[in-house]
Amino acid sequence: MAAKLLEDAFNEASKLPEPEQESIASWILSELSSERRWTDAFRRSQDTLSSLSDRALSEHAEGLSEDLEPDKL
Repeated sequence: MAAKLLEDAFNEASKLPEPEQESIASWILSELSSERRWTDAFRRSQDTLSSLSDRALSEHAEGLSEDLEPDKL
């Protein structure tokens, strides 16, 4: 289904003037590159995130955390 949707999007984009097609293509490639960078960064940070999570849970269990009050942020 997703492949069909992507095919439909490309078919519609191919009807646009070339400068708009170039703009869309550039945007798609940029988004894909950004997504790869985010995925890589997230994968590399798993140990750090796990350590921070363990620390936060430990501090909460020890009564060292505070309730979040969004209206006071």
